[in-house]
Amino acid sequence: MDTSIEDKLDLQLLKVDLTEGIRACSERGLYHCTKWLAELNFAISHIKLTEEQSKFTETYDDEYDAYCIAKSYFDVKEYDRCAHYTKNCENPKPRFLHLYSRYLSIEKKKLDNMTDANCPPDPTKNTALKDLCAILMEDYNRKKLDGYCLYLYGVILKKLDLTNLAIDVFVESVNAVPILWAAWQELAQLVPNKNKLNSLILPNHWIKQFFLAYAYLEQLSNDESLEIYTKLHDQGFNKSSFLIAQTAIVYHNRRELEKAIETFKELISEDPYRLDNLDTYSNLLYVREMKSELADLAHTAVSIDKYRVETCCIIGNYYSIRSDHAKAVLYFQRALKLNPHYLSAWTLMGHEFMEMKNTNAAIQSYRHAIEINPRDYRAWYGLGQTYEILKMPYYCMHYYKQAQHLRPTDSRMIIALGETYEKLDKVENALKCYYKARNVGDIEGMALVKLGILYHKLKLFDNAAAAYTEYCLKLDEQKATTYEDQIEYYNAFQYLANYHLNKGELDEAYTYANKCLENEQTKEGGKALLKTIAAKRGEQEHVEVVPMDETGNNLSNMNETNISIVDMVFSPPQMDS
Repeated sequence: MDTSIEDKLDLQLLKVDLTEGIRACSERGLYHCTKWLAELNFAISHIKLTEEQSKFTETYDDEYDAYCIAKSYFDVKEYDRCAHYTKNCENPKPRFLHLYSRYLSIEKKKLDNMTDANCPPDPTKNTALKDLCAILMEDYNRKKLDGYCLYLYGVILKKLDLTNLAIDVFVESVNAVPILWAAWQELAQLVPNKNKLNSLILPNHWIKQFFLAYAYLEQLSNDESLEIYTKLHDQGFNKSSFLIAQTAIVYHNRRELEKAIETFKELISEDPYRLDNLDTYSNLLYVREMKSELADLAHTAVSIDKYRVETCCIIGNYYSIRSDHAKAVLYFQRALKLNPHYLSAWTLMGHEFMEMKNTNAAIQSYRHAIEINPRDYRAWYGLGQTYEILKMPYYCMHYYKQAQHLRPTDSRMIIALGETYEKLDKVENALKCYYKARNVGDIEGMALVKLGILYHKLKLFDNAAAAYTEYCLKLDEQKATTYEDQIEYYNAFQYLANYHLNKGELDEAYTYANKCLENEQTKEGGKALLKTIAAKRGEQEHVEVVPMDETGNNLSNMNETNISIVDMVFSPPQMDS
């Protein structure tokens, strides 16, 4: 076969073919093929297309060939090569590609050099990042940055902990390019409170509603966030996977766990291969102890992409629910090797170290979580629990206060703070905490028990009885589901039986003592109380006949007595703060 090329190649037509091939392959995600074609095209970059030949390209100019080859390297994650071929470009698109590839190269090398997931490097000490920031700052001062480059500048300022300047730059970015959602997201994560949010000068663009809902959710203003998402849902975005996921997170934050689980199920039904936010779903399944559902979710996530951070977190939760905490830690560490700034993995790993009694590692994990997001109440709460184990109540109080500030209506944070005050003999503050926890909707049902115990210590027996009475009425409606609940429930009956016995109210004492017989822990005490009540009745000359049911319960006045005690005695503590 004759392999010689007899005819001279028409480089002009060849370049047309290459340019069209680069565009077509890139659009179809054939990145390695695009890279090969772009390298050939750059080799003949001295050949220029005519105006007629370049009509199918977006913006064909002198930098187009450099952009094509750089973009092909960028797509296959060869960031240094991308930066090299665009270093002399001035047009906005290749200039952004140059700066962005340099930033991603720095991030990639940082990950590659990490040997310990527990010790990510400090970005503020990264010389290459500071040099890149200096270049962007110079261009910023010369007004040479477009909206996309402003976004990149803001990201780097955030990395270097220049938060206030980063907020200003992100605001400029979203005003320049309102459709750039990445800039809105970064801005939402940096804005500290509603006052700052309301002071921002933002474009009057439809995307602003998505931003406000996202920002409110970041600030744990769940009701405001849900209101906006509901409106967007009703206006035609009911099939948006992002909207469904955000709504599920709102329900999760509001402790409406069943609604959150149902919403996540809807999300999976609409978008079965989506992994974003499914680590939050796995947290819900873990809390509800839905082991088989969590196992199914882990299997599904692995089948989609086992090297995603969400998948690693889901598997970590799966091992945690099986009490295999060492394996759980291993998978959370894998998640952090993929993304050292993945907040959920740091917090969950802290919980696992707590289970393993490794308090030093737990503290480090929680601290890293707070560095990434100071609004992560779970990390603050975890630090409080860790220092509680270490018997350092003043540290403990500080961290519980932070958690309670972020979640002012979460009774778990308030009760934890109250217990710490109690250990520090700050009884008035402890009482205030328990009473507040009772008023905001006691999640774990312990606020009234804590009040009862503390009032008894203070010899305020009427108040203690009122707390226990309300506790019994409340739990009777909800039913005691756990072993701990049942113990507290029947101990409360035993306390109330003794209280009414000491006051000479034998009928009420008899009713509560009878209830004690239903539980093994209080059965003997109940029998002893019944004997004492019978002896007291024998001493009385006239015994009032009280109607009882077949189990011995007072049918005439049990509820009336309970309610009257609560109404007349149980009142909030009046003390100085």
